[in-house]
Amino acid sequence: MSRPFRALILLLLVAACGSSNYSAPKNLENACSIVKERPHYLDAMLRTERRWGVPVAVQMATIYQESKFIGNARTPRKYSMGMIPAGRVSSAYGYSQALDGTWDEYKREEGGFRARRDNIRHATDFMGWYFNKSQLGLGISLADAKQQYLAYHEGRTGYARGSYRSKAWLMRVSDEVASRAILYDTQLRGCGMI
Repeated sequence: MSRPFRALILLLLVAACGSSNYSAPKNLENACSIVKERPHYLDAMLRTERRWGVPVAVQMATIYQESKFIGNARTPRKYSMGMIPAGRVSSAYGYSQALDGTWDEYKREEGGFRARRDNIRHATDFMGWYFNKSQLGLGISLADAKQQYLAYHEGRTGYARGSYRSKAWLMRVSDEVASRAILYDTQLRGCGMI
């Protein structure tokens, strides 16, 4: 085998290993469709449910709201003078839209230095860790998608202060998260996935 041919094969192998599919599943309205298309999502969420106690449907509803299951989702760009790129709205990234500082805290405490926000297994484990801290610190049930989402969005300190109460749009969104968690739970039970 010639040297250039071996180099080409090695390059193709490396490229194949490094590629990721960050696109959303086709039918986000049906939890059974999501997990049939991406069975590794369910594996990750069941693992998180076993470790942290957060129901699969609560995880799915939160991921739907945060990233629509797009693994490399980012917040919109900010522009200076209407046209000069000036960074992003926040450092939120990945399936869980975890902020840099909170992600770093998770990596130090639980995830390890190799944890990545664009990896579904790491993202769901992060959410389990965060929701567990909200349960311990704020008394929010792990199955309460609405209150967990409010604490997730506002941060535990903001939630404790009640900052969400003055945000009608956020209250509406948290109601949608709760409704979607119920819908996803019903669907997953109906198709025998959980």
